[in-house]
Parts: sequence; C-alpha cells; structure tokens
Amino acid sequence: MDPTGTAKQAQTIATLLIELLRQLAAGADEDPAVELPLAQLRVCRVLYQGPRSMSPLSRELGVSVSAMTQIADRLEQAQLVKRVTQGDDHRVRCLRLTERGETMMRFHEEVRVRHIATALEHLSPDARNGVTTGLQTMIQACIATKGQDSHPKKNRSHPPVSEAIL
Repeated sequence: MDPTGTAKQAQTIATLLIELLRQLAAGADEDPAVELPLAQLRVCRVLYQGPRSMSPLSRELGVSVSAMTQIADRLEQAQLVKRVTQGDDHRVRCLRLTERGETMMRFHEEVRVRHIATALEHLSPDARNGVTTGLQTMIQACIATKGQDSHPKKNRSHPPVSEAIL
C-alpha cells in the first residue's frame, strides 16, 4: 500500500466532503436550524432520535459535561429542549426535544433530504447507486478502523471535525 497515495486521496476526500456539505447547506435559508450554533444543532440531531441523559450525551458528542450543560441551558432558553426525569429515579435528568424542537428538526431533515434529492436528480441511476454504495463502503471502513488512527488521541475539548460535520 502506498501511504503517500492514500494520504493524498484522504485529503481529496476530506476536501470533497467539506465542499459537498457546503453545497448542500447553500440555499437552506428557509431552515431555522441553520441559525443554531453547530454544537447546539449537533445536540438537537442526537435528541431527534430520542431523549438522552446528560453524561452519555456529552460522551457521544465528545464534549465535557459542563460544556453539555451550557449547551443544554441555551437550548432550553430557546425552548428547543426540556430537562425531564427518567423513570423512577428523579436524580437522573434527560434532555428531550420540545414540540418546537421536534418541529424544527423535522423541517431541517425535510430540507436536507429535499436538497439531496434535487442534486441526485441530476445524476444517472448508475451514478446515484455509485454514490450510495461509495458512502456506505466508506462508513463501514471508518467503523472497522475506529481506534486504529495512526496518531495518538490528544486531550481535546471538542470533537474532531469528522464528527462535527455529522
């Protein structure tokens, strides 16, 4: 395996992914979620899948519990999330989207899917299948190599860019 060629391909893919995200975000003026700071949007995306308690949520997003608390406070002030108790243990607090937050994230998802569908309409069926297959293959490769990064993990207060763009 040619590490230099692989590094060049990795840089090209990283650049292409950033440009793809930029293109998909362009013209999303009608989407109120794009006004949220990235950290808050990431929390709302996770909570769109269901409520989460603060500690596991902070680990999942790669932020400290205190940073997670600050993000939650801001989202709560914006009436997008609510702190609720989980089960019988009133000490465990979960974050869940409010009805307003659910509506915003549902609309955000619809806008995103609509933009992707519009772009896909410009591709042949074979090209669309190639894009889907390529992305699925890349995701599986990332999952298979998780923790095998050639650079030791640094103590960082924010997630790597690859997680931030999700």
